[in-house]
Amino acid sequence: MKSANVVWARNVIAGVVLTAGPLALAACSGGGVGPEQQVDASGLVRISPSGAANVDPSLPVVVTAQDGGRLTDVTVVSDTGRQVAGRLSADGRSWRSTGALAAGAHYTVRVQAANGDGDGRGGVQRTFTTLAATATLTATMTPGDKAVYGVGEPITVALSRPVHDPAARKVVESALTVRSTPSVTGAWYWVDDKTLHFRPKDYWPAHAVIQASFDLGGAKVQNGLYGGAPVSIGFRTGDRMLALTDAGSDYMTVYRNGQEIRSIPITTGKPGFSTRNGIKVVLEQEQEVFMNSSTVGIAAGSSNSYALDVYWATRVTWSGEYVHAAPWSVGSQGVANVSHGCTGMSTGSAEWFYSTFRRGDLVQVVHSLGHEMEPFGNGFGDWNLSWSDWQKGSALGRTVTTQPADPAAATGGAGASGAGVTASVGYLRPSA
Repeated sequence: MKSANVVWARNVIAGVVLTAGPLALAACSGGGVGPEQQVDASGLVRISPSGAANVDPSLPVVVTAQDGGRLTDVTVVSDTGRQVAGRLSADGRSWRSTGALAAGAHYTVRVQAANGDGDGRGGVQRTFTTLAATATLTATMTPGDKAVYGVGEPITVALSRPVHDPAARKVVESALTVRSTPSVTGAWYWVDDKTLHFRPKDYWPAHAVIQASFDLGGAKVQNGLYGGAPVSIGFRTGDRMLALTDAGSDYMTVYRNGQEIRSIPITTGKPGFSTRNGIKVVLEQEQEVFMNSSTVGIAAGSSNSYALDVYWATRVTWSGEYVHAAPWSVGSQGVANVSHGCTGMSTGSAEWFYSTFRRGDLVQVVHSLGHEMEPFGNGFGDWNLSWSDWQKGSALGRTVTTQPADPAAATGGAGASGAGVTASVGYLRPSA
């Protein structure tokens, strides 16, 4: 016995370097070729795309064995280390990528193949670069500060460009991932061409760990538009806090994890300014807010005008509904509705509410003469849609059952108020 010589072959075809990557194998002397002879595999396979540059990223990578050969291993990987998924045919004769290529990326294709007689093996390596994207789609996600939020906080996605085409929306939604511990069943909802929300069927569990990410991997979304940089967020939930605001009895009942902890006399909107019914989510909190009726269309000097500083203010709509201190109406609290739409209470109760609730906690108004809370556009009214209606907003028409989250990815953020807003929202001075 003696060691067989190892042969390396390099072939330049159509400007692409093909490298045969042999294995060091033993062969018997004197009598013919051993069963593991290394061969020049460049003649055993055909790889598409065949060009080295400006490859259309929407095309698949296809590797085909020639002359009765078969493929034993195929990998396609970018310079960033991202591997492209693919599928080998049952007969081992061909491989086709199932994952998308990124625009403006450099890829290496590595193939191992055996010849038709089964007595020779070899390797081929090819590189190519895809066309750069003319436009990219990125996203801003909230909440993104790894803080603690209430169980009503939805995950939001604001896209950098509008996506209207149903097929393109499916591509976008497929690139969104939600993980949580404990697991939940939820769904994405397309609010408009640039906005998506995710919520569970029910509220988030108390003390959950939640992560979300958006990663198109540079894939094509629609003509001329490709995925941009990925983004991910993480946050946690605290206790399940609910303020049930009864505009009929003029009392608020506060529940923590389903147990009543406080009953507060309140006043809500008077006729013509009735507080919205429905489920609202705490948006932000301020110890002091200047409220000016002229910013919401009430003429200065009219019988309903006001301009005053309000303390311990917890906002629940962008149009101006707050839970706040209203010492001027203590005599009406628990008795009558006299506000311009906000929920007023004593200064001590408002300070307690401010300190007990956080962004994402729930405020539900019942028995008001006002309109229903809007699902979108005036805060987070997501929970006012039934689960069946919510599912209709998914481009993929499916629900999501979350896999476990990584606790380390959702810790280390801001405090209880949860200030991590990453998208700008219009601000209107509220009514008192």
